[in-house]
Amino acid sequence: MLKVLASPRGGGLLVLIVLIALLPLGFQNNFHYDVAIRVGFNAIVVVGLNLLIGYAGQISLGHAGFLALGAYASAILTGSHDWPPVLAMLTGAVGVGLLAFVVARPVLRLKGHYLAMATLGMGMIIAIVLNTESQLTGGPDGMSVWVSFGVAGLEANTPRQWYWLVGALLVVWVWLALNLIDSPFGRALKAVHGSEVAAEVVGVDTTSVKVTVFVVSAVVASLVGSLSAHYISFISPQEASFFHSIELVIMAVLGGMASIYGSLVGAAILTVLPQVLTAFEDFEHLVFGLVMMAVMIFMPKGIVPSLGLWLAGRARRPGGEAAP
Repeated sequence: MLKVLASPRGGGLLVLIVLIALLPLGFQNNFHYDVAIRVGFNAIVVVGLNLLIGYAGQISLGHAGFLALGAYASAILTGSHDWPPVLAMLTGAVGVGLLAFVVARPVLRLKGHYLAMATLGMGMIIAIVLNTESQLTGGPDGMSVWVSFGVAGLEANTPRQWYWLVGALLVVWVWLALNLIDSPFGRALKAVHGSEVAAEVVGVDTTSVKVTVFVVSAVVASLVGSLSAHYISFISPQEASFFHSIELVIMAVLGGMASIYGSLVGAAILTVLPQVLTAFEDFEHLVFGLVMMAVMIFMPKGIVPSLGLWLAGRARRPGGEAAP
C-alpha cells in the first residue's frame, strides 16, 4: 500500500483526496462551492475526453453534444414521466452509449482534420435537434429541472452536499482512469496513438479500441450532463454548442495531453480563471487570451507534463546523473 501511495500516480490520487477534503475550509460562501462543483463536473468530462484525444489520439469536437443529451434525458424523464433521477441518468447514459457506438464505427475510420470535421458535424446536429424540437426540449429557451437528485432516499439539495458528491465521483473516476491506463487496454490505446499500422501488426484490434474509448468518454459526459442538470436546475441547447466542445478540448490540451492529472489542472484553470479575471472588466477576454498564449508558448506539452519535465531536469546533476 505504501509503495502504491509513494508512486507518482498513487501519490497524485492521495493529493487529490486531501485537496478535496481541505478545500471547504477556505470556502466563505456558496459561490465558492458552486465554482468547485463546476470544476469537478468539467474535470470528470475532460478526463474521459483525454482518454480519447490524449491517449488514443482521436479528436472530438462535438463532445458537448453527449453532455447535453444526458442532461435532457434526465430533465425529460424525471420532469415529464416521473422517473427516479438515477434511473433517468442511467437510461440517458445507455442511450448516449448506443448513439456513440453507432457514430463511432464510420467516424473513427477518418483521420486528422476529416475526423475533426465529422465530430464537429455530429455535435452541430445534436445542437440543431435540441433547438428545433421545442415541444420536447423547450427549444432555444431551454427547460427547467425541478426534481432533486437523490439515491436511496438521500437527496443532494445544498451546495455542500453537491460538493461532496461530485468530489467522491471525481476521485473514483480518476482512480478508474489511472487503472485503465495501466491495463492492457490502456497500452493498446497508446499503441493506437503511436501507430495504428504497428498496433495492428502486433495484434491490436484498433477499431474496437477506438470505438470503446469513444463510447466510454461519451457515457461519462452523459452522466455528468445528467448530474449538472439536476444541480443547475436548468438546461439549454447551449450545453451542446460548438464553443462548449472547444472549451472541453482546450482544458485537456492546456493541462496536458495523455495526462489524467493534467485534465484536472486544465479543468480547474479554465473554470476558475474567468471568475478571477472579472476584476479586469473590459479587458477580461484580452487577459484570458494572453494567459492562454503564454502557457502554450512556454509549456507546449501542457502544464502538468511540462512541469514534470522541468522537475525531472532539476533533479539531475549537470553530468546527467540523478541527484541523491
